[in-house]
Amino acid sequence: MTDQVARELHPSGERFEIERKLGHGGSANVYLAQDKHLGRRVAVKVLGQNMSEFVGADRFAREIRLTARLVHPNIVPLFDSGEADGRLYYVMPFIEGDTLRARMDREGRLPVADVVRLVCDVAEALAYSHSQRVVHRDIKPENVFICNGHAMLADFGIARAQTSTETALTQPGLVIGTTAYMSPEQALGEADLEGSSDLYSLGCMMFEMLTNEPPFQGPNS
Repeated sequence: MTDQVARELHPSGERFEIERKLGHGGSANVYLAQDKHLGRRVAVKVLGQNMSEFVGADRFAREIRLTARLVHPNIVPLFDSGEADGRLYYVMPFIEGDTLRARMDREGRLPVADVVRLVCDVAEALAYSHSQRVVHRDIKPENVFICNGHAMLADFGIARAQTSTETALTQPGLVIGTTAYMSPEQALGEADLEGSSDLYSLGCMMFEMLTNEPPFQGPNS
């Protein structure tokens, strides 16, 4: 698998050396890699074939460039992005630490003081991104990394690229996000989301951090 991914990311193999898979989701896989040009370990997120085709290389590059300009201590930066063999990918720093999801799975309810600190960190990241007119659209524990006791918010680029309102490719009624944290307007498929949608998701995440269960549950989405 790693040889195949390395070929996809760079057919000649001179840029990234894939070490192992870090995780996977419904639309992408994440790999730990060595950036041989810059001599540092990075995380490479590779979109699945269907998602790559849906997003499109031109829109992906445009939105990644926009979100790559976000510079904030509580936002995981974007290093690079590209396309290889029809698969879109982007490159982030490898964060030494847990995701918020991993900590919640391990500890259950988190101490109130920790919840307040971590939520404030994410809120600071969102206040900055919203001031730059960038809405995240997928706030959830899996997208929050804990590094030295502080939260860093990841995955700005792909969430915006998937749902950009600046191109005719946006489809009314298309819902992209995570159901348990999704605002009502996002669940209805509204394309022109505002920062308040992210804050709703942050509130749902905070509820789960304090109670060890999401605020709304059901047998299906």
